[in-house]
Amino acid sequence: MSCLMVERCGEILFENPEQNVKCVCMLGDVRLRGQTGVPAERRGSYPFIDFRPLNNTTHSGEIGTKKKVKRLLSFQRYFHASRLLRGIVPQAPLHLLDEDYLGQARHMLSKVGMWDFDIFLFDRLTNGNSLVTLLCHLFSTHGLIHHFKLDMVTLHRFLVMVQEDYHSQNPYHNAVHAADVTQAMHCYLKEPKNMSVLENHHWRSTIGMLRESRLLAHLPKEMTQDIEQQLGSLILATDINRQNEFLARLRTHLHNKDLRLEDGRDRHFMLQIALKCADICNPCRVWEMSKQWSERVCEEFYRQGDLEQKFELEISPLCNQQKDSIPSIQIGFMTYIVEPLFREWARFTGNSALSENMLSHLAHNKAQWKSLLPKPHRGGSGGGPDLAGQGAEKEEQTGTRGDTP
Repeated sequence: MSCLMVERCGEILFENPEQNVKCVCMLGDVRLRGQTGVPAERRGSYPFIDFRPLNNTTHSGEIGTKKKVKRLLSFQRYFHASRLLRGIVPQAPLHLLDEDYLGQARHMLSKVGMWDFDIFLFDRLTNGNSLVTLLCHLFSTHGLIHHFKLDMVTLHRFLVMVQEDYHSQNPYHNAVHAADVTQAMHCYLKEPKNMSVLENHHWRSTIGMLRESRLLAHLPKEMTQDIEQQLGSLILATDINRQNEFLARLRTHLHNKDLRLEDGRDRHFMLQIALKCADICNPCRVWEMSKQWSERVCEEFYRQGDLEQKFELEISPLCNQQKDSIPSIQIGFMTYIVEPLFREWARFTGNSALSENMLSHLAHNKAQWKSLLPKPHRGGSGGGPDLAGQGAEKEEQTGTRGDTP
């Protein structure tokens, strides 16, 4: 059951007898942030959907074509949808995306296991609902809906709650970043030495939302407690204070060749490592996407530095835009955090094609950032060991905070 979810008021429509969900309603009891007449906070990182055709085959003079009319209707539907998000309930059901965009997003989901998956484009195609749409699709793909006998409407309500808990104003740590981490985990779970996916992400506020949505209320209490414990353990593993601990433990296991994935503890440990990799995998993406993520996270650093300066506080490491450049921060992060972890991951996977691809992107991206360093810094590791180490620690810390809603 492959889900492409779009918020509507009304009923649940199924595309075919196999129940491939095309649209899911927003029920009356789903939380809507903001009061009537007051714009609610935008969940996605993009304020408006781009209605330019992705594959524009029309000629410049064809103004009155059906496709352009459909685009206009799409905009009108989006305008009315914004009223819905402000708490103004329409009188009739509203499709938020037209068939062209649904088709493009559905096509992207068919390639969700590809490492060059463009999460920014997918977020635009889903009107800022990349996390909800992706998770619904992957829950189905990995058999979680069937295994846990989940109700689709309750699942959708829960995923909307998770997505809304992210701060859309953050350039980096927002729902799109969570969707990117999720897509990376999906890729890792497809590796030759794949692991059980029945133990997955996000803790604390997620546990509260699980209980509030009653998504797992039909399961035995012992099972729900075990799931909550597994979630907490996975998230806590991304703590920077435990980075060396996990890396040393992984190296020891690989040296001794004693990992047994049929054992629950070893399997959970490797899920922790996989989540750590997914959390910091941006430098291993293609340059165009990796650069966007780097600029976004540094923008968060700089905003923090501006606030600290405004209140006459000491500016935190790497938050001074006048002194800390994006290239030096990224080179330090790659050198001291990303490379050591991903080289060990490659050993674990037996140098799989995906691992080799990620390391290749990492080397290319590091070279790109070196070429963008101010001239006095070129030829070194980018800002010196101290700056690089601070950059690595800062990035990992904010990654840990951001991944927990």
